[in-house]
Amino acid sequence: MSSTLIRHPPDLLGVPDLVRAQAEAAPEALAVAAGDWRLTYGDLERRAERLADRLRSLGVGPNTIVGLCLHSSPAMVVGALGILKAGGAYLALDPGLPPERLAFLLNDAGPGLVVTARCLADRLPPGARRLIPLDPEGRDGGPEPPGRRRVAISAGDLAYVVYTSGSTGRPKGVELTRGGLLNLVRWHRREFAVTPGDRATQIAGVGFDAAVWEIWPYLTAGASVHIPDEAIRQDPEALRDWLVSERISRTFLPTQMAERVIALPWPADTVLRTLLTGADTLHRYPPPGLPFTVVNNYGPTECTVVATSGPVCPDRSATAPPTIGLPIEGVQVHLLDGSLRPVPRGKPGELCIGGAGVGRGYVGRPDLTRERFIRDPFSTEPGARLFRTGDLARRLPDGRLVFLGRIDEQIKVRGYRIEPAEIVAALNRHPAVEESVVVGHQAAPGDTRLVAYFVPAPGRRPSRAELQGFLGTRLPDYMVPGAFLALPSLPLNASGKVDRAALRVPEGDQLLRDEAFIAPRTPVERRIAGILAPLLRLDRVGVHDNFFMLGGHSLLGTQLIARLREVFCVDLPLRSIFRAPTVAELSAEIERLLVEKLQALSEDEAARMLR
Repeated sequence: MSSTLIRHPPDLLGVPDLVRAQAEAAPEALAVAAGDWRLTYGDLERRAERLADRLRSLGVGPNTIVGLCLHSSPAMVVGALGILKAGGAYLALDPGLPPERLAFLLNDAGPGLVVTARCLADRLPPGARRLIPLDPEGRDGGPEPPGRRRVAISAGDLAYVVYTSGSTGRPKGVELTRGGLLNLVRWHRREFAVTPGDRATQIAGVGFDAAVWEIWPYLTAGASVHIPDEAIRQDPEALRDWLVSERISRTFLPTQMAERVIALPWPADTVLRTLLTGADTLHRYPPPGLPFTVVNNYGPTECTVVATSGPVCPDRSATAPPTIGLPIEGVQVHLLDGSLRPVPRGKPGELCIGGAGVGRGYVGRPDLTRERFIRDPFSTEPGARLFRTGDLARRLPDGRLVFLGRIDEQIKVRGYRIEPAEIVAALNRHPAVEESVVVGHQAAPGDTRLVAYFVPAPGRRPSRAELQGFLGTRLPDYMVPGAFLALPSLPLNASGKVDRAALRVPEGDQLLRDEAFIAPRTPVERRIAGILAPLLRLDRVGVHDNFFMLGGHSLLGTQLIARLREVFCVDLPLRSIFRAPTVAELSAEIERLLVEKLQALSEDEAARMLR
């Protein structure tokens, strides 16, 4: 892979132009599909152009941020392309976020327009912004566009804005450029030889920068993008079956899901050729015999999704995690010491990134931008900047990079980069909390659990459900701790800072619970509790303890379903855990299924089963 900086002309031939060329070449070819909802390239181009014309009439042009509040769908792709065509930059907003967080993102980025669906309008907080509704098929209801008008853009103009967790207690918006996006698209198309015959996926959340990577390299190449149902995304076996049945040739899966999917058996005639992964440290090597290549990727949001990439080969003898590969085309990576000098090969250093992917900075945060986006001392390009990631890495003799973790306290949970200070800022607003600290404890490789340690206000003893409910209205679910521990005071080190090393993993009896512990009462409840306790890394689980409140999530839920199927010989869908998240409720559901199973058997079969 090359690491030369790509120079772009002032009038950039960008992503919208490349998509339009595909629409002109093959207007009837499939562009985006979600179940029975399908858009051809001609449909996508017409609808996006209609939206772009309306946005231009409302003043959208280069560097105008436009909100995009839609679920993963063909309409979301229409909205994003329309905003890019108008010259603007899209701010993807997940409609499922808590209202308070949606309000913060909109107020911080300040878009005057938000493209959304009529059915989602009431999810958006009131404010001085105009809503541009798209109907379910991605149309805005306006007249046909009068004729395509190409907007002149440059490499430095904004393409999109993504918010990440903020170390100061509030999220920070990252501004990514058209040149960075085009560099990502060009590299990806060349590196993976994308053709119009490819069938790719869009699985990441709309507010996650990986969604950018899932869409544009394929639509600019004439390939099709396929979007699975939400339930399929969360179930490794269902996702594998969907990838096979849809004949998907390229997919991206967040690290934890990828690790589970590659461990499954795959049909030898699987069409899938490339499984891309990233967002967290990959711990599992692919087993021999997979019909596709696993490619591990690394890149902070601030550097246009991907900075390094490399295939991961099966290696049963490996004792270290897979590498994060080599710098992608157009990107340079330097490992530096505290004085920003290169460290010797093989020694750990801060991973600093230069080149075409480096973003413009943070929305409304000039001080933080100057701190993290510094002048690039290794480049002769005028104005070139280097992004300080805060990540540690070392370089192997062959040039590949090994990720070693964070320099600061930033942690990753389920693929999301999280600043604990943001959770602390929200938790400290609860009237029963005087002060707090949030730590990530690794329950197993790749499985980090958030634990909140807090000092209660005098005379107050909040329940876990009360604190989780409070945070759930302000933060995404992956930022809500699964465990809370009340302390008389937070431990401090000699410099007066919280001594995180003194915050040990709490024992089960120390954790805040919602009510008095009630032990399992029936054989079925005891079996379920015996499955849940080791899965959640707890010493015991009561009949009324909630799976999700104890730190469970959908990926652990799939393991729970598999164990229940193995022990009780019943088929439970993943959604049953959402309906019945406690031991008592799951027990009742399993007993109901067992009764139905017995009733369907003959008298002799039932007697044998009961014996």
